[in-house]
Amino acid sequence: MDGSNRSLVSEFVLLGLARSQNLQVLLFIIFLVVYLLILSGNTIVMFLIITDKNLHSPMYFFLANLSFVDMWLSSATTPKMITDFLKEPKIISFAGCMSQVFFDHCVGAVEMLLLVVMAYDRYVAICKPLHYFTIMSLKRCAGLVLTSWAIAFVHAMSQLLAVVQLPLCGHMEIDSFFCDIPLIIKLACMDSHILDIYMNVDCGFVVVTCFILLLISYTYILLTVRQSSKAGASKALSTCTAHITVVMIFFVPCIFIYVWPLSITWLDKFLAVFYTVFAPLLNPAIYTLRNKEMRNAVKKLKNHFMDYKGNT
Repeated sequence: MDGSNRSLVSEFVLLGLARSQNLQVLLFIIFLVVYLLILSGNTIVMFLIITDKNLHSPMYFFLANLSFVDMWLSSATTPKMITDFLKEPKIISFAGCMSQVFFDHCVGAVEMLLLVVMAYDRYVAICKPLHYFTIMSLKRCAGLVLTSWAIAFVHAMSQLLAVVQLPLCGHMEIDSFFCDIPLIIKLACMDSHILDIYMNVDCGFVVVTCFILLLISYTYILLTVRQSSKAGASKALSTCTAHITVVMIFFVPCIFIYVWPLSITWLDKFLAVFYTVFAPLLNPAIYTLRNKEMRNAVKKLKNHFMDYKGNT
């Protein structure tokens, strides 16, 4: 089958998370609520950081960007998944499928790189406190965020270009709730062994490199914290624990999907849901619950709202 037959593929059928109609209605309600919580939670985090002068520091600048990315990460796949619970068959166009591939990998890579940047920020704050605001200037912070987006864009384009011209044949069924590269490769009318290796290496370079850098950074930070005063160590440990929790929640599923695939369908679906839906939901909760400044900002917002409501 030559590559020209690819143009005949105009749509794919997504098999989704469940076949039972009753279960799909229940999942529709659950994921709709979760998605609304993702949007509202991350919006509140960004609003607090923008409006509260006490949060105008590099760490919260990166946290606001992380919340922005979390909303995009979830929005790349979740709205389509939610509407598909009420539809049969679950159809996605070829263009829509390729868009999901690009945005999933682009935004996912940005999140990984931002977590590395946040680890670097904590390293400078804890290990070089006297030079912190000199090193982490606004210009450098903005540069790090823009660099993360640029690297992620290149990574996503390399993934997209590898699959967009694949010769596809047979039933265009994807056993998931969104278009994922490993599942699209399975539909190719060719020996995909080399392409599988390329995808694992390409994704592995981003995922594993970021993960190793994070492990090194936080190991060095925790070793430095042990030598600090009890008060400073407690605050640093609380912040780092929140960061490490987010790192594990996001990276572990990605490793088992793209770097070291287990090829267990139900597990792949669970991991995909976890990093595209539940990670963006948990991130704002983790940072607000474990961060004293964020908790204070939430209290001030709540008091302001109550005062306004009382006056009206």
